[in-house]
Amino acid sequence: MPGDNAVLAAGAGVVLCGPVAFALGPWLMRRIPEPVLDGGDTKTPYADLAGQGVATRAAYWCGGVAAVAGGLLGWTLGTSAGLAAWLILAVVGSVLGYIDTRTRYLPSAIIWPSYALVGLALVVGAAVSGEWGSLRRAAIAGVIGFGAFYLLWYVFPRGVGFGDVRLSGLLSIALGWLGWAELILGLYGGFFLGAVIGVVLTAAKVLKRKQLFPFGPFMLVGALIGVLAGQPLENLYLG
Repeated sequence: MPGDNAVLAAGAGVVLCGPVAFALGPWLMRRIPEPVLDGGDTKTPYADLAGQGVATRAAYWCGGVAAVAGGLLGWTLGTSAGLAAWLILAVVGSVLGYIDTRTRYLPSAIIWPSYALVGLALVVGAAVSGEWGSLRRAAIAGVIGFGAFYLLWYVFPRGVGFGDVRLSGLLSIALGWLGWAELILGLYGGFFLGAVIGVVLTAAKVLKRKQLFPFGPFMLVGALIGVLAGQPLENLYLG
């Protein structure tokens, strides 16, 4: 079900997120520091992902994904108090998804500042709308999501990277603002997609058993599914 002023919000999502991600993605990739790798591990340097010039493959990918995500988020959330935080996530998520797909690393230099940006957007949204209960739920959800993925990383570190743990808290904060149904569906949907596809790729010998798997993109897709389908599924469940 579309939100209030859905057409306006969807248009704003496309117009704002697409160009920002187009320019910001390669710019960040050229500047973020490289991670300290374990012995024997290798990765494509972040700067190499950005390519040369302005209109690179990374720019088109980040811009296109962010525009689609921003449009869907705007249509679903409308001009609600949480829209700004989710549009920020659309831009950040498109960049993180591209990097993780190409390198199997989620850079903390992008994730940690995004906590501040998303958190500030939600605080402002709560101040404007008076939805302090949503802000409190977002904080609790962030702790729950981070804790759950931290436990998974602790038990199965080769299946879940610590970058995924960092990302889980960020996504959980934004999902928790919307509701518990969105949080559960968003986190579980991403985990389910990543687990199933990971097993399939391993069985098909596309991935080796001990090879790192880019789980971040599936977490991001799961979060988007949580936004789009969380409330309708909750309404269906409650009759």
